[in-house]
Amino acid sequence: MSREIALLTNPHAGRGRGRQVVSQVLPGLRSAGHVVRNLQGTDPDEAMRLAQQCVADGVDTLVVVGGDGMVHLAIQALAHSSTRLAVIPVGTGNDVARYLGVSRTDPLMAAAVVAAGRERTIDLARAGHRYFVTVLAAGFDAIVNERANRMTWPRGQMRYNLATLAELRVFRPISYVMDIDGTEERFEAMLVAIGNGPSFGGGLRITEGALLDDGLLDVVVIGPMRKRQLVATYPTLFKGTHVQRPEYRHYAGKRITIAASGITAYADGERIAPLPLTVEVQPTALRVLVP
Repeated sequence: MSREIALLTNPHAGRGRGRQVVSQVLPGLRSAGHVVRNLQGTDPDEAMRLAQQCVADGVDTLVVVGGDGMVHLAIQALAHSSTRLAVIPVGTGNDVARYLGVSRTDPLMAAAVVAAGRERTIDLARAGHRYFVTVLAAGFDAIVNERANRMTWPRGQMRYNLATLAELRVFRPISYVMDIDGTEERFEAMLVAIGNGPSFGGGLRITEGALLDDGLLDVVVIGPMRKRQLVATYPTLFKGTHVQRPEYRHYAGKRITIAASGITAYADGERIAPLPLTVEVQPTALRVLVP
């Protein structure tokens, strides 16, 4: 394999900060002796082709300059390959960077991780034909994402706030059928989350305790509760203390099939597919660079 690395940038990440960050980190990477491809996808399809070409060419490390959505795109090419992933985060949530211990505020510190070259191997999860790093959401949070994606105004976080308020007015507990490694469960719940890692949505620790390298997926079920309780539970997700609520249940497994009517699942913040869906752990599927 060559020692060549590639920067793959989402130019729109961080409201256009992607280009600015590349201009900051590129000179330092080259002066450190790296041969660097500077790549920029004009749309997701082109970005995917560029990532796949890097793998085909044996590029040593693909450095994603963007958020969790850009990482999600990149791992579809990198999974089970010898090309390593590094992250210079300029997105909104940046949960993958949080997992890896990469600075989310200083691009030069994040780029220093590339220069140091310290490697770790982590698991991925696969939902259908799509890989993900973080958490698959299949409940109230997924419904909010669906509504927000249909909205054209406002932009940014406020759109999700308004979508949350709109869904709260009409939301009812969802009936699920779930199979975990051959054991079936039937229940009603506000949400189900399947985590390869512990957090999503910018640090919401929904699958608190999930490990990236244990060969297991963590499944969290939040049972029926009043809407007021659901709203009150939200702040506890940032600390992971929702695990103390009586409505909380936790499972672990390698292969989870989940079914519910009218739910479209999201993972790494990206739209995946309507349920039913089978999610399987992919042990040691991704090589990553960490501080």
